[in-house]
Amino acid sequence: MTTLNTILPTIIADNQLHARWLNTLSLMENTGARKISASEDPTTVTYIILKHAAEEHRHAFYLKKQIEKTGKNFCPTYADEYLVASNYSKYYLNMLDVEVSRYLKKELNLLGRDLRFAAYLLVTYAIEVRADELYPIYQDALDAAKSKINVKSIILEEEGHLEEMINQLKSFSPEWQSHADIAINIETRLFNDWVIALGKEVN
Repeated sequence: MTTLNTILPTIIADNQLHARWLNTLSLMENTGARKISASEDPTTVTYIILKHAAEEHRHAFYLKKQIEKTGKNFCPTYADEYLVASNYSKYYLNMLDVEVSRYLKKELNLLGRDLRFAAYLLVTYAIEVRADELYPIYQDALDAAKSKINVKSIILEEEGHLEEMINQLKSFSPEWQSHADIAINIETRLFNDWVIALGKEVN
């Protein structure tokens, strides 16, 4: 079975592949940041939403900066040749957004601004749950390889993000957990497809 634990040592051992992996994570953080910004209401946007978008942008920049530690000037852009499993990496967040929005329209009859905000809450929650799992696994693999690269600062901030998302979801709906579970199920399926695609490309 293909898992991140089996893929990451292979990625880390190859500087060019590792650079593309970092670039892929940077792309995904940047996509998340842009989605948060796109969901903002120009009048009622809150401190927490602004903070979250800013931190996701910073993660994208930080990961891009880490590429320098692979030793060469790899990955100048997010073009396909500089990513790993580029199609899955680009569509993972977009499909999560589409499927969660579809669920909210059908189950809660939400539209417009209300739909965008609810989708932001559920999609971001699912992503933060994933980030809380993915980055520590990656950091463990980096430590095992004695790599100069580290993602400890991202791990700390992602833990705070998850707590903030849960607080926002509790204010959004008393049934927030059942809606969040649906988002998690959708994300898990999309994530597993992404990992399979990564494994095929890496191996």
